[in-house]
Amino acid sequence: MPFDADQVRPFFRGAVLAPWPNRVVDGRYSFGEVEQQLSITEPLRGHALHGLVAWLDFAVVRQTTRRLVLGATIEAQSGYPHRVALEVEFMLDAGGFRTAVTAVNVGSNAAPFGIAPHPYLVAGEGRVNDWILELPARQILTVTPDRLIPLRLRDLEEDDLAAFDFRAPRTINDTFIDHAFTGLGRDEEGDATVRVTTNTGSGVALSWDGECPWVQVHTADQLSPAIDRIGLAVEPMTCPPDAFNSGVNLRVLEPAGSADASWTIRAID
Repeated sequence: MPFDADQVRPFFRGAVLAPWPNRVVDGRYSFGEVEQQLSITEPLRGHALHGLVAWLDFAVVRQTTRRLVLGATIEAQSGYPHRVALEVEFMLDAGGFRTAVTAVNVGSNAAPFGIAPHPYLVAGEGRVNDWILELPARQILTVTPDRLIPLRLRDLEEDDLAAFDFRAPRTINDTFIDHAFTGLGRDEEGDATVRVTTNTGSGVALSWDGECPWVQVHTADQLSPAIDRIGLAVEPMTCPPDAFNSGVNLRVLEPAGSADASWTIRAID
């Protein structure tokens, strides 16, 4: 689903999510014993969704034939009184399309922080229902069905969660997924990989490093048949949904402190 510069980015496609991924429930949190209220950007569920960076205007920092570095700054604002500078590096080589994000607190006070990307993976012809998913996660963060508010972390080996267990690759079919997963299996280099393929074995893989112990997966269900389940959102995250309240894996950037994460998308022949 391509979009022009003067169009609203559809469903956060390809965005960098920071200073928080996923949701802050009700847009409210407390940090440093100060209550904060973020703007509600997910009106149907009443949450602050996917951070502040997706709508920033990035500038070119460095550029070569196969490498591009863009920069932008989150300015202090209502609900997030902090100043964080970001550089996003895109690099294309034989190993795939790599993205690396570095964030630096350029303000004078400590800042809560998290990072994630928001790509949609497309295996080939067809839709999400037709593709095979390999997701090396053994735990899922359950959520309320209406507002997707986190409930508790559970093992996928429990019988009522079998539909979400894709450690053994299998077809997604009509399974609805909009959940965060953790307990990730990793290779010898410490990378976790999600694979989405067709029945012929071709498709796409997304790999990421140990900076992201979580991944959100969403089957991109939409009311309009034209855009319903046309891609699988796979979002490696440094922290889970509502981390500004739970504190789980939440980064705290002291002044001049930094955080980073990286991920690579590659084709599977």
